[in-house]
Amino acid sequence: MIPLSYFLILSIILFVLGTIAFFIKKDLITMFMAVEIMLNAANLAFITFARSANSLDGQVIVFFIITVAAAEAVVGLAIILLIFRQKKTIKSEDLTLMKG
Repeated sequence: MIPLSYFLILSIILFVLGTIAFFIKKDLITMFMAVEIMLNAANLAFITFARSANSLDGQVIVFFIITVAAAEAVVGLAIILLIFRQKKTIKSEDLTLMKG
């Protein structure tokens, strides 16, 4: 059996990689994928803690996180598509939609 610490280390690595990708990459799609990687890292940590405690609470939380991630995917991709149709770019530094 694989030790639970390996799963936690993998979760930390995935979360750190997602955070680095979010702040380094300027492409909206890549930033969006980085957020999804961070959510999956959190899911892996919740499942690991639930398994170590022999509880279903972590799995219930993961179910809600997956639901939120699916809703985020729909809304996020729709926003990115609308921005691309209007501005013809998905580079975050080229967008000034929020500036006054």
